[in-house]
Amino acid sequence: MQHYLFVHFRETTTPDGEQVYFSLSRDAFSWEALNGGRPVLWAYYGDHGVRDMTMVRDRATGRTHIFATDLSLSYGMRGKYDHSWANIVRGGSKDLAHWQSDDLIHWTEEEMVPVGSEDFGCVWAPDVLYDPERDDYILHWSSSHRGDGYQSMAIWYRRTKDFVTWTEPALLYRKEGAGVIDSAMYVENGSYYLFVKSDRDPSRVILLKAPHATGPFTRVPAFDDAMAGVADGVYEAPTAVHTDDGQWCLFLDYYGVQGAGQGYVPFVADSLESGTFVRSDRRFSFPFGFKHGTILPITPEEYERMKAHDWSQVPDGRWKGPSPA
Repeated sequence: MQHYLFVHFRETTTPDGEQVYFSLSRDAFSWEALNGGRPVLWAYYGDHGVRDMTMVRDRATGRTHIFATDLSLSYGMRGKYDHSWANIVRGGSKDLAHWQSDDLIHWTEEEMVPVGSEDFGCVWAPDVLYDPERDDYILHWSSSHRGDGYQSMAIWYRRTKDFVTWTEPALLYRKEGAGVIDSAMYVENGSYYLFVKSDRDPSRVILLKAPHATGPFTRVPAFDDAMAGVADGVYEAPTAVHTDDGQWCLFLDYYGVQGAGQGYVPFVADSLESGTFVRSDRRFSFPFGFKHGTILPITPEEYERMKAHDWSQVPDGRWKGPSPA
């Protein structure tokens, strides 16, 4: 029986929210926060804050990797980005924050991985998929690009076998007439399913299907039908997990209000192929508003070890200097 680890951040107006948080579950339905709901890892480099975490376990080594957007609105929005999302989209970090662990408790210090280049805008919302066709990993993310004058966000990717050497960036998916962000990809019965947030037509999460990890992608109409009653413009950051009972749990991050009302909303389907996800709030419980993250299946032994660990020794690593510039 698998248990589950959720890596995520919290949407707060203070720097502690934009750090790495862990929560645990035995069933992917009821969640409890580790370290009393405080960060378990802090960002010491780049923007001194991180968002949009993803987590993957290397099948060859057993080592777990966390990648995250190098971005702090608490610091940067007030300083280097001059209160402008447009400045972030075009001039934000080209790096991702990265941590590694062999036991899910002891983690390497944050390092910065140069994923983008000067041709890219901000590199954000990473996700990682093991590709059985190539026996390697695809790291994909959202970014604008010099090629179209930084007009529309698209999904880009690099491949790796060891999380050290990477292929050159390549386009994974671009939606005609709209920008897309927050990609999350999964494999089911030999097909590849890609969730993305579209910024218009519609302004919500859509689901795509492809025979290979790099496409070609086509829309899943049944998912559009299932989401027809979900309000436009207030959900993003899809992440999903396949549970022990054979269901797919999809979490969409609700950002339609300010403050505590934000966080993940659950939807459940029997399969990705069906596309028929049903909102299932009553089956789930969260200790607070989780923000953009990823779920990693873990063993019961790992679950118990993480619960028993004294996380209170994690230092308060918030930036003490001026706003990053």
